[in-house]
Amino acid sequence: MEGPVSSVKPATVTPATRRDVRKLKLDELKEFFVQHGDKPFRAQQVYEWLWKKSAKDFDQMTNLSIATRNLLKTHFAINHVHVDKMQRSTDGTVKNAVKLHDGLIVESVLIPAEKRITACVSSQVGCSLDCKFCATARLKRMRNLNPDEIYDQVVAIKQQSELFFGRPLTNIVFMGMGEPLLNYNNVISAIEKITSPQGLNMASKRITVSTVGIAKMIMKLADDEVKFNLAVSLHSALNETRSSIMPINDTNPLEELGDALRYWYDKTKRKVTYEYVVWKGINDTEEHARALLKFCKIIPSKVNLIEYNPIDDGEFQQAPEEALNMYMDLLERNGITTLHPQKPRQGHRCRVWPTRQ
Repeated sequence: MEGPVSSVKPATVTPATRRDVRKLKLDELKEFFVQHGDKPFRAQQVYEWLWKKSAKDFDQMTNLSIATRNLLKTHFAINHVHVDKMQRSTDGTVKNAVKLHDGLIVESVLIPAEKRITACVSSQVGCSLDCKFCATARLKRMRNLNPDEIYDQVVAIKQQSELFFGRPLTNIVFMGMGEPLLNYNNVISAIEKITSPQGLNMASKRITVSTVGIAKMIMKLADDEVKFNLAVSLHSALNETRSSIMPINDTNPLEELGDALRYWYDKTKRKVTYEYVVWKGINDTEEHARALLKFCKIIPSKVNLIEYNPIDDGEFQQAPEEALNMYMDLLERNGITTLHPQKPRQGHRCRVWPTRQ
């Protein structure tokens, strides 16, 4: 097997002193090999190992010579994530505590169903949006996740799906820790790697990005002609109530959110999903239900009614079944597709459910 001309020998350095090879674009990797006297096609080989075969170590790249692998080890690291802890519930849900290369922890979840297996992934370490009902909001936002760290979460759940269920991963939802649209570039880059034929080759229509509703970023999604689905964590269609539980509504009120969603639909012609928890004494009245119905008519949409898993004994408590039935009846009588409320799976947080911390 042909190796590089360079006689550079591996140096004893820590991963912290080496650049993560996955930060390089393909052209940059080609330039690296040319500068070190090797063939530019080596870059394509390495890229395939990194993004299609999800290699975690240069020694896994068996079609490269030992000299080439040593050259890569000298200059680069692969800062892949590790599943630090895993919990499996009786319903099949797998909850992961994922350790990043710097020791920080995020969570991801495998959610099995009869016809699909979904990966719920995080986009930030912690969150800065202070939604009152969300466990993640109690954690300080430490940093954004890199594209490779998002990609690695998907790979880990893909492997768990095949190991535990003998079935492929079918769907991805960005509903874990953090607000995806506040890590826009990295999330888009990760999705490009996940959907690329040179990556995991998953269909964009199988991916949903969930946001609290940052109007200008929803419009940017439309302008960028993204192919994945959009969900909005809504929870109230009355400004006063929504602002009281989601401070982001003060700067992105429902009127601006509605305008952004119209722009989204005009550009993409795709429905949006509204995620909606009904809480006792907060949004469990017919006034709130009718406000939601009105908001749903802005563009074609559907509603995912979620039963709440309390994070403490405070003000946010699951509404009685009668309130959920009232919402469902009103929405469905008026032609709004409503996903029937189901209790959250054990351990699954996805924005509104408890974290282990």
